Amino acid sequence: MTSTKLTKLLNIKYPIIQAPMFLVSNVSMVVEAMNAGIAGCIPALNYRTLDELRTAIKTLKAAKVEGGSFGFNLIVNKSNIKYKGQLEVLCEEGCDFIITSLGSPEETINQARKAGIKVFCDVTDLKFAKKVEQLGADAAIAVNNEAGGHRGNLSPEQLTNLLSKELTIPVISAGGVGCKTDIENMLSYGAEGVSVGSPFIASIEAGVTDDYKQACVDYGADDIIMTERISGTPCTVINTPYVQKIGTKATWIENLLNKNKKLKKWVKMVRFSIGMKATEKAATKATYKTVWVAGPSIEHTKAILPVKTIVANLVN
Repeated sequence: MTSTKLTKLLNIKYPIIQAPMFLVSNVSMVVEAMNAGIAGCIPALNYRTLDELRTAIKTLKAAKVEGGSFGFNLIVNKSNIKYKGQLEVLCEEGCDFIITSLGSPEETINQARKAGIKVFCDVTDLKFAKKVEQLGADAAIAVNNEAGGHRGNLSPEQLTNLLSKELTIPVISAGGVGCKTDIENMLSYGAEGVSVGSPFIASIEAGVTDDYKQACVDYGADDIIMTERISGTPCTVINTPYVQKIGTKATWIENLLNKNKKLKKWVKMVRFSIGMKATEKAATKATYKTVWVAGPSIEHTKAILPVKTIVANLVN
């Protein structure tokens, strides 16, 4: 793989970011990602306290090697009450990059720039991509309709082509990457790199149950469906018997309350909290209530492997 604007921006060997995944991503995964020549990212929300986040940053700084890079993902809207504290810790301790999601990145960009940290912003359309470019983002992460978790509406080719032609900052394609051919396709569409998540769920280093990892091996692209039952916003999950049982649509009372402008925000916050707790139980404990978040790129996952082997398979 040739060097790209992303490899130069983060000083990495391959144009790949190991995507931040709620409850899945951890220090061990990112250390192995750096050792393999790519960038790794962890959601700041994976740490319950700011002290735990600070410790993780220090560990990653000590483990960083030439050709690798690490960062953290920040939810920058009001649903994340820890946001300001997390941003402060990241700027104090330092990291290579921050990925922002679900809100305006303006404050993050301003504070991160002072600390010498690059900021990449999740976007799903041209309007928001233009906005983050104007705010000073270093790159746009184009979240397409094959991404795991919360995804966009446009195909990888449509979104990447559109943004790469309209933006002056690099575009990183997120979603639909499970093998080397997928990466080559994204680069041919105009991307300067890719963000890869779901294939790393079934890694030895991932901090989730073996059942979750094995599900990514046993199920494929046709088994990925959308549900509103986790966060209130459509999210991709594996279509397990439990998901089939509880359904994928919001309840009638949630739909009713969502029509009330005053109550809508609080309903979403409650649904998000309930959904995250259910997801955490499924990811970290043996339970029949399995709600496993993943994207269609698990089609290429054939075994539970070390991160370094997954990276090798992606680039070779």
